[in-house]
Amino acid sequence: MRILIHGSLFLGLTVLTQIGGLAWLLACLFRRRTLAFLLFYAGASFSAVLIAPQFGRVALSCGANSTLQVQSWFYCATNRRFVTPQLRETLETVSSQVAETYPGTITAVLDANFPFLDGFPLPPHLSHNDGKKADLALYYKDVDGTYLPGQTRSPVGYFAFEDGRTHCPKVWPSLRWDFDVLQPYWRDLALEGNRTRYLMTQLQAQPSVRRIFLEPHLVTQLDLGQDRIGFQGCRAARHDDHIHIEIK
Repeated sequence: MRILIHGSLFLGLTVLTQIGGLAWLLACLFRRRTLAFLLFYAGASFSAVLIAPQFGRVALSCGANSTLQVQSWFYCATNRRFVTPQLRETLETVSSQVAETYPGTITAVLDANFPFLDGFPLPPHLSHNDGKKADLALYYKDVDGTYLPGQTRSPVGYFAFEDGRTHCPKVWPSLRWDFDVLQPYWRDLALEGNRTRYLMTQLQAQPSVRRIFLEPHLVTQLDLGQDRIGFQGCRAARHDDHIHIEIK
């Protein structure tokens, strides 16, 4: 039973954070296991920021003094904020362009990638495994129409879907969850269309960007051109709560 418990913790922490499973195995050598795990994990996470460039990855900022910020402490604590240097440069460029046109704008990054090893999966995403993909939060405003810098409807930026028509049938297996039961509990915020539209046009103008995923009804609502904007398919997660981008 102990082997099963420790094996499950190792697997779960590895899936969630990539390096947490190894930290747990090391912690099992000590009597004060929880404290040892926290120390090993904190040390490994700090070291990952320093070592990741050797694997072609760099960390996105968790600080609060930038036009580009990781949306939640969760993505920082679980090492899901790593990208290639080229993708970080693209994100910084676009976020600066949006902030220059709309002063005070903060572009928030959700899930990106783990620090090490191309091909290592980042569940529940199907393609975040090479440092070239990242998800961006939508921009929101309050009921009075005031833009809310860096704020999202849900605590982690995902799962608060915008209303719109979909042609996707109910199929299985599928990651296209609707989470209808959660929708009434999210913050009552509206999509800030001007900033979101401008962000999309700037992403489309970047030579490094290969593809963008945004739900078709939002593409129509924002009156966007189709250049490099694709549909992820009916078996993948919805993209009317965030924007997925990937570079070449």
